Amino acid sequence: MRSTDEDGAYIIVEREGSGVGPFLVGALLGAGVALLFAPRSGEETRKEIEERATQLKDQAGARIREVQDELEERLDQAREGVRQRVDSVRHAVDSGRQAAEEARHELEDKLERSKSAYRAGVEAARQEVDSGEIRGPDEEAPEGA
Repeated sequence: MRSTDEDGAYIIVEREGSGVGPFLVGALLGAGVALLFAPRSGEETRKEIEERATQLKDQAGARIREVQDELEERLDQAREGVRQRVDSVRHAVDSGRQAAEEARHELEDKLERSKSAYRAGVEAARQEVDSGEIRGPDEEAPEGA
């Protein structure tokens, strides 16, 4: 279909379809016209119509089976793609969980070492204060020091 817009440019609209419907309509019309104009008896014409109808039915059934097979194949491909993506996401999530768990353990270890070092420093400072090696700000230095 062609039309022009305001600038005079052509716009082309293409439509795609399965082709089964137009095929069947065209086949029926062609068969009907051929039978009407053929110089045959009524019995021959009925037999020809029956044969052609059977042929069209068989062709339509074959085309429907082809379309069904194609759809099933596409669905299988889509399912496989989805399954692969789900597996990929699961793997990424599992890897992220494992990395977070490792980071948490590492952080807990560092925190525990820091606490131990802090406690050791506090204990050492208390021992120095208790032994008199360290004086508070109000205390005077002993004589001879």
